[in-house]
Amino acid sequence: MKTFLFELCVESLDAALAAERGGADRIELCARLDLSGITPGEQLIQATLQALSIPVHVLIRPRGGNFVYSAEEFDQMRQQLQWVKEAGAAAVALGVLMPDGRIDVARSRELVEQARPMTVTFHRAFDETPDMGVALEAIIKIGADCLLTSGGAPNVLAGAKQIAQLVRQAGDRIQIMAGGGLKLASLAEVLERTGVRCVHGSLTRRAEECDRESANGHKAVGKADILEADVRTAVKLLGGTFAARGIATPSTR
Repeated sequence: MKTFLFELCVESLDAALAAERGGADRIELCARLDLSGITPGEQLIQATLQALSIPVHVLIRPRGGNFVYSAEEFDQMRQQLQWVKEAGAAAVALGVLMPDGRIDVARSRELVEQARPMTVTFHRAFDETPDMGVALEAIIKIGADCLLTSGGAPNVLAGAKQIAQLVRQAGDRIQIMAGGGLKLASLAEVLERTGVRCVHGSLTRRAEECDRESANGHKAVGKADILEADVRTAVKLLGGTFAARGIATPSTR
């Protein structure tokens, strides 16, 4: 059994295909990463589900901004969730907060129950909660399968100590996935400091970096090509880190 998992956050079919070619275990599909992600359109969801063989997780978030939703916005989330479920996605990522920042247990549980038999990740709304230990217990209570967090910090490296604490608290009751500002250069350190076996990131590079890498004048290097290479590097780093710990990993995904 594979001992680590890499999830790539993508907002296009090209990026989703690059993730699969690079060896990602699954993707989280969203739109508008500039808003930290919202629910993608039905056409993109359907095209991605048809094109990929790895699991597709879909973000359920009706808008950018905070995670306190009106009755109308919550109804929209339920409608989005139902369509994603009927379309055949493997899982969803979602989260609802109370005005004071605590987990909205009742609404979140309602969404989790509606999502079954899909699995559910409670996303980084968690990072805005005032007491992460209490919030973790609430998320376990609602029945979520996975928690995505940066430890409340701007990025996973800065939040590594808090993530490690959450891993210890969670035990085997819920999967803790580190995500937020993930960089290839610090991936191994994040794994060592947190103890997680699951990581999430977009691995985005700015357009000018793509331009620099294609400046030889012979062949343009597309963003999808660079993303595929970065995913392959991330997966290799994950495998190497766990192999160094003496944890066996399979030769194939």
